[in-house]
Formats: sequence, C-alpha cells, structure tokens
Amino acid sequence: FFFSFAFFLFLGGMTTDTAAKVEAQIMKELEPVHVEIADVSDGVCDGAKLEVLVVSEKFQGVPLIKRHRMVNAAAREYMESIHAMTIKPWTPDQYEKKKQQT
Repeated sequence: FFFSFAFFLFLGGMTTDTAAKVEAQIMKELEPVHVEIADVSDGVCDGAKLEVLVVSEKFQGVPLIKRHRMVNAAAREYMESIHAMTIKPWTPDQYEKKKQQT
C-alpha cells in the first residue's frame, strides 16, 4: 500500500485555520495513509463544520465507535472552534474497497 495524502479545505475558496490544525494533529497522532478534510461551514452558526476522512492502520481491529473517539481525541484541542464534525475512520482495506465501489 503506497502512501497517499489528500487534503481538501473549502470555504469560499479559502482554507480555514481550524481545519488545518485538526489535520496536523490527525497526521501526528493517527499516522494516516490518507486524509481528506472538507470545511463545509455555511456561515449560519459559529464554528467550523468539518467532513473528515481518515485512513489509518491504527484503526485495524478497532470498533467504529473507538475509531471516532480516536479522531475526536486528535481534534480535542480545537473542539471549541468546531460546531460539527462528520468522521469516516477507515482502515486501508476499507478505503480501497470503497474506492472500487465508486
């Protein structure tokens, strides 16, 4: 499995500081082979709305709820700046299967 990295941030064409900081912590703590973060904030509420896809070997054999907790733990320092976060925490095998389905 080769290392791939994708990092997407969208907010009127601008990157958001919160999403960048969350991405850095995820990279540090979960050592992912692939990350996608989209800021889908709509300006209606305070705080960022993030869609997060993390692909990591560290998720192997870990129940889904614990994977979510691992991602939330990585982002814990920035939670006051986050209104909502949708998380897809996948193993490399799951990611490859989902890519083939599309």
